[in-house]
This record gives sequence, C-alpha cells and structure tokens, in this order.
Amino acid sequence: MLNLTARNVTTWNAIKPMLALGLAVFVLLACSKDEKNENLGPQFAASAPVTENVWVFAIHPLHNPVRLFEIYGPLIEYLNRNIPGTTFRLEASRNYEEFENKLYARQFGFALPNPYQTLNSLGHGYHVIAKMGDDYKFTGLILVRRDSGINKVSDLKGKKVSYPARTALAATMMPQYYLHAHGLDVNRDIENLYVGSQESSILNVYLGNVAAAATWPLPWDAFQKEHPDKAHELQLKWETEPLINNGVVARDDVPQALRKQVAKLLDTLHTSEEGKTILARLPLSRFELADDQRYRVIDDFLQKFEHDVRPLDKQ
Repeated sequence: MLNLTARNVTTWNAIKPMLALGLAVFVLLACSKDEKNENLGPQFAASAPVTENVWVFAIHPLHNPVRLFEIYGPLIEYLNRNIPGTTFRLEASRNYEEFENKLYARQFGFALPNPYQTLNSLGHGYHVIAKMGDDYKFTGLILVRRDSGINKVSDLKGKKVSYPARTALAATMMPQYYLHAHGLDVNRDIENLYVGSQESSILNVYLGNVAAAATWPLPWDAFQKEHPDKAHELQLKWETEPLINNGVVARDDVPQALRKQVAKLLDTLHTSEEGKTILARLPLSRFELADDQRYRVIDDFLQKFEHDVRPLDKQ
C-alpha cells in the first residue's frame, strides 16, 4: 500500500522512478492467462496507523498505483491546504480485492469507490457525500485488435476476454451484461480472465492473449495518449449505456463538519483555475454533491445482472 501527504511529496518524487520500474514488471506479470496472477506485483508497505485529525483518503484502482498517485496527489494536497489542522493521506491499492477488503473493514475515513463498491459500503457504515460528475463517461468498453476479424459479438464464442476484476462495474459487469444482451452466454461461450488492472486488461488484447478486452473510457484514453502506436493496433468495438459515476464516501465516525468541508471543496473545485487544473488531470469536469439515495439506482442494474448473467460476489 502506498501513502502520500502534502508533507512527504519530496520523498515520493524521489522514489517514484523506482516504483515505476517495479510497476512495469507488475503490469507484464499481470498479463496472465488465469486469475491467480492478480496477486503478483510489487509489495507495498502496510498502512500506517491513523492518528487524530489524520484521515486516509483511498481511491479504488482506477489506474495502477503509480499513475493514481500522480493524478490524485494534487487533489489531496488541495484538501490539506484548505482544511487547516487536518491531514489527508492518499492511499492506493494493488487491486480491487485489496481495496474492497479495507473499505468493508472500515479502514478508510474517506474513499472514492466505484458505484458498486459505493452501494456496498453503505452497509459498512459509510455515507455518500459527493460523486464524480460526467455520468455520460461511465460506460463499459470492449476492445479488439484491428486484425482480429471480430465483427459481431458471436465471433467471440469459444475465445478469451480479459477484465480488470470481477467487481469492476464499468469495466467488467457492464460489458458482461452487454455481451449477454447480444446473445452470448458469458459463463459458457467465452473464457473470462480477471487480470488485476485496467492497463493489464488492455495489454492482454494488444499482446494477443485474449480476443477482446473490457475496460472503461479513462484508462483507454490514457493508453491512447501514452502508447499511440500500440493503441492504433486496437479498436473500440462496442460501448455500453452509461450508469452513475463513482461516489465519494465518508465513514460514519468522521465529524459531520469535516464531511461537509470536504464535500463543499469538491463541489466547488470547478469554480477556480487551480481546481480546473486538478480536475483536468482526472480528467473530469466537476464533482457534485450527492447522498446515499443517488446510488440506489445501481440496485436495479445489479438485480438484472445477477438474474441474467452471474452471481455477485458476496460482500
């Protein structure tokens, strides 16, 4: 596990190249042909104890840990500067399972989970205080190689498809529901590989390990910018309908005044030039205020998914 505060950014910048090298090894290892390799990769230190007025702010595995720190570090520094007397410590997880175990064990004061995890967190003493805007961007994508010869969903029958994790909503459940809705039995007609991260899912189809890869717009956009030659060999074949974007939750023992401060700072981030710069890194137009009720819409999708596609993992 990686941790970051405004007080140790210098140290972080010094070790970042070494972590990036370790991450490169991790990504290649993650491009495996079975789910067991999800646990491979660099070992990060355990979380440090949280003291009074120090709160862990955890982000679910939107990106690999090194990239996530680069993108979300400025947001956490912004909160630290604008809420005197309180320190927020950014935490990134190696994979979805690790993030979820800690979230449901109430080890985070604040977190940004995906909508499925957001809904589940309500049963573990968390409450929604805000959400990412741009719901139209919360879609599932299915990529294939341009030379694959795959033109319709039925062409995937008997082949392998990669996903980041079983509990990824946009990048796994929504694409699996899409395949089901277009005539494919995802439990029998294809082999599902859960490879540990968004980047690994994309790389698996690029390398030819799978016939198709599921992801969502943010990592696919980043991959196209950072690896244009590789991305040119891939094609976005199908895209799902959107659902509500990721939530921001706070544990029920976080002081109400602090919850409101964090929610207000997020909600007004888009109104300043500094805030717009931070949001552009995500990339996101804005955060919005939200509450628990907003995420009940996920129940409808999950009920259809569990009835039609496969059982949900118990939380």
